[in-house]
Amino acid sequence: MLTEPLPTTLDVRKLAVREAEVSGVLRPQDLERFRPLLASDEGAIQVGLQFHRDEEMRSLVTIKVEAEVTVTCQRCLDDLTRTVASENTLAIVFTDEQAAHLPKHLDPLIVPEQSCNVWDLAEDELILALPPFSYHDTDECRQRISDFSDPEPDEGEGEAKPNPFDVLAQLKPGDKP
Repeated sequence: MLTEPLPTTLDVRKLAVREAEVSGVLRPQDLERFRPLLASDEGAIQVGLQFHRDEEMRSLVTIKVEAEVTVTCQRCLDDLTRTVASENTLAIVFTDEQAAHLPKHLDPLIVPEQSCNVWDLAEDELILALPPFSYHDTDECRQRISDFSDPEPDEGEGEAKPNPFDVLAQLKPGDKP
């Protein structure tokens, strides 16, 4: 397990030419857009970046993120630990026009300046990898929900309530005693 922090920005074009690898750790509190999706700031995010070129000399980056984070179960509203993982290969391009000409199997990483904020890149991958709704296993959630509910009354318990239609039976013409 890595313990070294991930650099904030990198010159991804130079790293692709060198076919370099960079890895590091982020904390959930470092990521402003990802943090509100979590129930807790606990956990660590492992990020690995592998820069390379393909046979057509396009600069590529393969990003792998794995995080153990705490989210809220949408059924019982209790904390739930989730492992979120993603792996994606992106083509490094300068403009939207270059991005439009990429093959369909490659997503663009548009880097108009010298350096790229890799924290933002990792955060985007985490947001996309996080399921929109998280739940505990059904049995575990039912147990948790039953802890919050009142016990069901027994069938024999309770007062016998008068039937509101008994009044109508008295108004019915015919058999009157």
